[in-house]
Amino acid sequence: MKQYRFAMLLMVAASTLLAQKQKFTMAEAVNGLRTNLAVKNLSKVSWEEGSRSYLQSVKDAYLSTKVPSMKADTLLTLRQLNRNFEGAELLTRLPDVTFLNSRSGYYRKDNRLVKLQRTAGEWKATPWMTMLKDAENVTVITEKDAVVYTVKNNLYWQNGERIVQITHDADENVINGQAVHRNEFGIDGGIFISPDKSKIAFYRMDQTMVADYPIIDWSVTPAVNTNIKYPMAGQISHQVSIGVFDTKTQSKQFLQVEGPKDQYLTTVAWTPDSKNIITGVLNRGQNHLKMNMYHASGGGFLKTLFEEKNDKYVEPQHAVQFLPGSDKEYIWQSQRDGFNHLYLYDLDKGLVKQLTSGNWLVTDMLGFNPKKNEVFFASTKESPLEKHLYKLNYKTVKLTRLDAAPGVHTGVLSHDGELLYDTYVSAEVPRRTDVINTSTLQRTNILSADNPLINYDRPKVELVNLRADDGTPLYGKLILPTDFDPAKKYPVIVYLYNGPHVQLVTNGFPASGNLWYEYLAQRGYIVFTMDGRGSANRGYAFESAPFRQLGTVEMEDQLKGVEFLQSLPYVDTTRLGVHGWSFGGFMTTSLMLRHPGVFKVGVAGGPVMDWNMYEIMYTERYMDSPQENPDGYAQAALFDKIKNLNGNLLLIHGTDDDVVLWQHSINMLRSAVDNNVQLDYFVYPGHKHNVLGGDRVHLMQKVTDYFDEHLK
Repeated sequence: MKQYRFAMLLMVAASTLLAQKQKFTMAEAVNGLRTNLAVKNLSKVSWEEGSRSYLQSVKDAYLSTKVPSMKADTLLTLRQLNRNFEGAELLTRLPDVTFLNSRSGYYRKDNRLVKLQRTAGEWKATPWMTMLKDAENVTVITEKDAVVYTVKNNLYWQNGERIVQITHDADENVINGQAVHRNEFGIDGGIFISPDKSKIAFYRMDQTMVADYPIIDWSVTPAVNTNIKYPMAGQISHQVSIGVFDTKTQSKQFLQVEGPKDQYLTTVAWTPDSKNIITGVLNRGQNHLKMNMYHASGGGFLKTLFEEKNDKYVEPQHAVQFLPGSDKEYIWQSQRDGFNHLYLYDLDKGLVKQLTSGNWLVTDMLGFNPKKNEVFFASTKESPLEKHLYKLNYKTVKLTRLDAAPGVHTGVLSHDGELLYDTYVSAEVPRRTDVINTSTLQRTNILSADNPLINYDRPKVELVNLRADDGTPLYGKLILPTDFDPAKKYPVIVYLYNGPHVQLVTNGFPASGNLWYEYLAQRGYIVFTMDGRGSANRGYAFESAPFRQLGTVEMEDQLKGVEFLQSLPYVDTTRLGVHGWSFGGFMTTSLMLRHPGVFKVGVAGGPVMDWNMYEIMYTERYMDSPQENPDGYAQAALFDKIKNLNGNLLLIHGTDDDVVLWQHSINMLRSAVDNNVQLDYFVYPGHKHNVLGGDRVHLMQKVTDYFDEHLK
C-alpha cells in the first residue's frame, strides 16, 4: 500500500511538472529561434533551370522535387562527391553548390572552383580554376568559363589559367569592384556582367581625399590601429566612377559622367543588347536624380532617360529591369506618387504607363512570366503589417493576388514564371510553405511547421492602433506579463527603433516579435513596441516626416505610445523603461535627455549622439548638410543635453564599431564628466556595430539586469 501511494505521488508530481509551462533561458530568448527553438524550414531552395523542379539542401544531400507530382529524388550526395572527386582531398561536409541544371554545377572551396558534371546518374567533381589567394566578391561566368573577383582593392578577370588584372591602383584607398557609397541606395556589390557576358562594368571608388578614422584592435598588446575612411556629414566625400572592361579586346574605359565628383552613381544596369549602361546620377543633396544611358564602348553619354526631383529627397533603391524579350521596355520602381510603385518605360518613348498605384507599396520584385506578359512582386496592398504576393499583366494592368492566408509572405519564382514557392508566417502560423501554380492558383503544401514554442509560458500579445498628432495611424504591440493580473501594477519596457528602413510591428511569428520580449513578460514586465513616423513600409510621407529634424517627430509619436501606456490602469507610470540600438539608441538617449522624467530608465546601444559625426549618404538624405541645416543638427545633438538627465541611463557600444563610431559614446562620457552627471557605461571589446553570437547573450543579460535593478 505504501509503495502504491508513493507511486501515485510520483505520477501526480510528474504530471504537475508536465503541465507547467517552461520559462525561456536568456540564451533561448536571444538565439533560440536560430538554434534549439528554430522553426522548421527548407534549406537553400531554388528553382532548377529549364524544369519545374525545385532544389533544396538536406543533411549531406541535395533533393530535386518535381511539381505537381511532388516526387522527390536525391540529386547529389556528399558520398557521391567523395567517391568521384579528382585531384583534391575528400570533403567532410556538403559544399554550397550552385546548380546550373540537374546535370551540372559548381562550388567554391577556399580559392578554388570545382566543376560538377552528371553522366549516367553519377556525379564527377573536377578542379576547375584556382583563383588568386584572398579572392573576394567572386562572380562566376559559366558561359565563358571565366570568373571575376577582387583581391584587396583591385579587380581581376580569369579565364582558365589566364589571369588578367583589370585595375592597378596601388593606393589601398582606391577600391574597385566592390560596393560603394557605404552600401546605401540598395547597393550590395560592385561587379556588373553584361547580358552577353563579354563585358564587365564595375564601380571604382576613390576615397583618398576622405579623412582617416582610427579603429583600434584592443585584443593585442600593444593595441593596433587600422585607419578607415569615414566621410562624415558636411565633410569631404569620396568620388565614384564606373569602369567597363571588354574581355575580347582586353581594354578598359570609364563612363564619361558629368557633374560634381562627389555625386552618387546608383542602380547600375545593362541594356539587353550589352551595348549600353544605365545608371542613376544623384546629386549630393539627394533631391535630383538623372537616369542616364552611356555607351559601354567608349563610355560616352547617350541621353537622360528621365529625371526625378523632390523638395526633400529622392532615394533610388533598384536598377531598371527590362521586360523579357524586349530591348526597349523596362520597369522602374519609384516613390514619386508617395508609395513605391512600378512604372513601365520605353528607351525611345519614355514613360508608357504607371503599372501599380494606391496607398500601398511594392516591396520586392520576384520576376516575370514572359509568355503571359506578367510581372510578379510582393507588396503591402492588404495591410502595412503584412506582405502578399501578386502577378500583374503589364499589357492589361490586371492585378491578381496569388496567396490566400494572412501574414508575411516571401516568394521565389520559377524561371518560366509558372510556379511560385511561397513561404509565410503569421502570429498563428510558425511557418507554412506552398507551391502555387500561378495560372490556376492551385496550391500544394510542402511544409507546415510545428510550433517550437508550444511548451513555453507565452504572454498575451495585443495589437495597438494609435494616431499621431496629424492623424496618421500608428501600429504597436502590447505584450502582457505571463501571470497578468489587471488588478496589479506592472513596470513597462518600451523597445524602439523608429528609424528609416526598419519595421518592428508586423503580423509575423512569434506574435510578440522577439523572444526577449517574452522573457521579460515571464519576469513580470509589460513590453511595448511601436513604429512611429520615419520607419519603413508606410510610404514616402510617413518615412520622410522627420526630414531635417531627426528625432523630433519620432519622439512625438513614441510619446503618444507613452500616453496610451499611462492610460492603462495596470501600468505603473513611475516605472517606465526604454531600450533601443543604433537609431533606437539615438531615440532612447533623446527621450531620456529631451523629455526627462518620462522614463525612469534607459539603455541605449550603439547610439548616434551627434549627426555631424555620422556618414554623409544617410545623414544628408534625412537632414541636409550641417551647413544647410545648422538648427536641425543642433536640436538633434545630445552632448549638450546631458545635464537634463533625470533617471538612470546605460550606454553600450562595441569598441570596433565602424558604423556608429565609438567616439559618439566617448564624447558623451566626456560631456557627462564636464557637467558632473553620473551615467552608466559598458563596452564590448572587438565587436562592431552589433553584438552577435554568444556575446549577445551577455549583452541582453546586461540590459535585463539593468532594468531589474532600477525598475523592479
